Amino acid sequence: MARLSRLERSIKGKVAIVTGAASGMGRATAQLFADEGAHVAVTDLNQDRIDLVVDAINAAGGDASGWVLDVTNASQRTTVARAVEERWGGIDILVNNAGIAQETNIDGDDFEAIWDRTLAVLLTSQAQLIRACLPALERSTGGRIVNIASTEGLGATKGISPYTAAKTGVIGLTRSLAVELGPRGITVNCICPGPILTGMTENIPEEARNEFARRRVALKRYGDPEEVAHGTLNFVLPASSYITGTALPVDGGLTIKNA
Repeated sequence: MARLSRLERSIKGKVAIVTGAASGMGRATAQLFADEGAHVAVTDLNQDRIDLVVDAINAAGGDASGWVLDVTNASQRTTVARAVEERWGGIDILVNNAGIAQETNIDGDDFEAIWDRTLAVLLTSQAQLIRACLPALERSTGGRIVNIASTEGLGATKGISPYTAAKTGVIGLTRSLAVELGPRGITVNCICPGPILTGMTENIPEEARNEFARRRVALKRYGDPEEVAHGTLNFVLPASSYITGTALPVDGGLTIKNA
């Protein structure tokens, strides 16, 4: 039938950078974007793991290239932003997904080191990579930024205060930049994943995961990385042009379940 709606739900031909894209939610996002016709810059710390994702995308008929990127490294951020723009002629989408998680208590000997590293990777680098990509995003016809936060930014768990502080900061950064960059035609949103089956959770014993999901999650299970990726995709669609400053839980109902 003829289309009755006007707004596009396709990212075909868009150029997307995904950090932490060699595994978990980042890999699922890169693959989904490629399935939807985007040119995907796969970035992570390890070249061999990057190549696995790039090769899989290209073998399936997509278009991906990979770059080593330590998101805390200023020269690498600049190099990757420039290289992606040279490769495909611009940058339309930035997904700040790279992450780490370490436990520590406020009085622990390792607290300050973990605090500094966690905020550098999870919060400061997101702002810095946005700065590196901003000129290209401004030249795009509808730039999209999606920052990956966490349900820890909406609540708290003991023993991970650096992580919780950083993820809370990501939500604040997202909202502030949505206001700042809105006049430039750029939307900024964030995803707050709950319990997802990734490398960060795979070391939790299966019995403990199942018990947690049974007690705390409305859907009674951990999520799949691809389910998070679809939430991210919705934010970057051309049709999502009036959605900005939003923090979307993708958590199976974790944050709304009282008992």
